[in-house]
Amino acid sequence: MDVNDLDFRARTRSGCVPPELASRLLERGRADVVEAQAGRGQWFCALAWAGALGDRGREGDAWELLAPYVATGWWTAVVGAAGLLEGWGRVDEAIDITRKRMEAGHPMALDAYTRLLARHGRAGEAFDLLVPHVDDWVVATALVDVAHVAGRDEEAAALLAGLMRPDHRCDGPWCRRGLDPDTALSLLATIGERQGRIDEAVTLLHRRQIVSVNGRDQLADLLARHGRVEDLRAYAARDGHEEAVRQLAELLEKGGDVDRAIAVYGPTDGSAARDPNVAYDLAQLLTRHGRGEEAIAVMRAVADAHPGDDWILHALSELCLGRGRPAEGLAHLDALRVRCGGEEEWELCRVRLPLIAACGGVDEAVERARAHPEGDTWYAAEDIARLLAGVGRTEEAVTVLQGHDRRIGHDLAHHLVDLGRVEEALDVLLHTSPRHRS
Repeated sequence: MDVNDLDFRARTRSGCVPPELASRLLERGRADVVEAQAGRGQWFCALAWAGALGDRGREGDAWELLAPYVATGWWTAVVGAAGLLEGWGRVDEAIDITRKRMEAGHPMALDAYTRLLARHGRAGEAFDLLVPHVDDWVVATALVDVAHVAGRDEEAAALLAGLMRPDHRCDGPWCRRGLDPDTALSLLATIGERQGRIDEAVTLLHRRQIVSVNGRDQLADLLARHGRVEDLRAYAARDGHEEAVRQLAELLEKGGDVDRAIAVYGPTDGSAARDPNVAYDLAQLLTRHGRGEEAIAVMRAVADAHPGDDWILHALSELCLGRGRPAEGLAHLDALRVRCGGEEEWELCRVRLPLIAACGGVDEAVERARAHPEGDTWYAAEDIARLLAGVGRTEEAVTVLQGHDRRIGHDLAHHLVDLGRVEEALDVLLHTSPRHRS
């Protein structure tokens, strides 16, 4: 096995059986196919089959299957195998294979290795291993988590405080040029919160420059966890703090105060201009509490303010479908098309298709799709096939997809497996010449 080939296929999902299809084959009783492909260098099949063998008590056979992948040093295989070994109670073996990659200098191995140690009674040792590398934000995060288990929060806090460099400002959350102040503040706040020093943690988090990372705002989360509604309300009132708005609304909703939760977002009649993400959150809240008409009004107003934004139009379409009002969604799209001079790109046409199907049936939707100037493209074929498969017309969906190149091979293979045509599915996925059924 070649590690570069394994890594390329796993990252790009090309020339391989993807994980969801490996699982689907097992669910459909085709373990023989998964086992065979596992022995031919198909990593996702190997991982799925090893898991199935472990569930049957055949852990030795599972490890024998995974060992050649692990032997390449490929980190993905090491992580997958270590996870299975740990789950089987073979912790020392999981630690051993992870340690070897750490000693070989793999950049992600120290984090995984020390967390594994901490989960199994060796948190102090893990902490000591992390300390020399704490100026890296990944390691610093691991250190704070391990410190909690090791009972060494004070040491971790002192290390972080000593590393804060006021002259270092990152331009994004993935900065790797040492430990930036925002990360240090966030980690110090984590320690402070779990020690019960909530006010101190709040003060630290107010000093950050970047308040939201990966769609989460740590300060909003903290205030919500501790039920500090008024503090959260004041924080949410600041510009750009949409995550805090969401947290406040969720906190009020969980407390049964639905009207106040809705009021956090502003008027529900669509009269207030708002961020599309905030509008979507409001629409979902209204829908959860049986106020679908207002939800549609909110999303319709945002769609008017951001004409042609396909994400917003998808959300509006789904709301109209959910309320049994597909014609209203179509009317909005028709008006938008008039505003655009009668033209409509495929991204907006595909929003229209489920609405047409709900009004006039799938055949009409398919006909309209094929009549579009882009209706013979591979991406249009994906949407047409999805419509057909959604009403059980899988054979027709396969026929549509077979007329296009291998960029849509995963969808085609998925449908072929559903039809029991597994060998054809493998041909598509592995880029061999298709074999025809006799």
